[in-house]
Amino acid sequence: MGEFVRLEVADGIGTIRLERPPVNALNTQVQEELRTAAQQASDDTSVRAVVVHGAGRHFAAGADITEFTSVTYQEMVARTHALSGAFDAVARIPKPVVAAISGYALGGGCELALACDWRVIAEDAKLGQPEIKLGIIPGAGGTQRLARLIGPAKAKDLIFSGRMVDSAEALRIGLADRVVPAAEVYTAAVELVRPYTTGPALALRAAKQAVDGGLSVDLASGLALESHLFAGLFATDDRLEGTTAFVEKRAPKFTGR
Repeated sequence: MGEFVRLEVADGIGTIRLERPPVNALNTQVQEELRTAAQQASDDTSVRAVVVHGAGRHFAAGADITEFTSVTYQEMVARTHALSGAFDAVARIPKPVVAAISGYALGGGCELALACDWRVIAEDAKLGQPEIKLGIIPGAGGTQRLARLIGPAKAKDLIFSGRMVDSAEALRIGLADRVVPAAEVYTAAVELVRPYTTGPALALRAAKQAVDGGLSVDLASGLALESHLFAGLFATDDRLEGTTAFVEKRAPKFTGR
């Protein structure tokens, strides 16, 4: 358990909670603690789904800009891999992951949300990549994941302008998956992933790997990856249980093996 980031586990759901008041700014320490929490969630077999949640009023209002005022080019070259790696650790969690977003999800906060499979946001939430206003660009996946999620033209609009979008626009362009009242954000995120806590964990893992891995390769390579993962699931107990339950006309009881 870190000073600002902790993993809480209950009923098969792991909550990665950021708590660095007042806006959960993502300084270097928070990034490293986030990486550790993501690895713990990946390794803990009792965790079947994950919610990433910013405690307090805001999800995460971006990087701690005070760290940027004096950093040199040479120092940033050495740090940039670690910066993106913290969010990559979240993206690589081999389980369903949802971001529960209240308030601001800006800059690195938006990039953290993009590393999740879904985004449940509050009605009054604001999302965006405002780095251009600082004379820089998103450096932890924003240019890549945003374009893949909402398309290059819309991504360029947000990145070039640095403007924030409200919940209605976020939902319309595909940046948000559900919009709920602010008081219901965390509960709604938990309910979104709760069904997966009793699902076939290895098949869910393979499905996520197939989709995410396929996006970074050509179609033929993606199809080959899919075929490999599909065949591998025939070595699992859950495949036998799922197919047998279907034939016997009953609900399957998956064990995650």
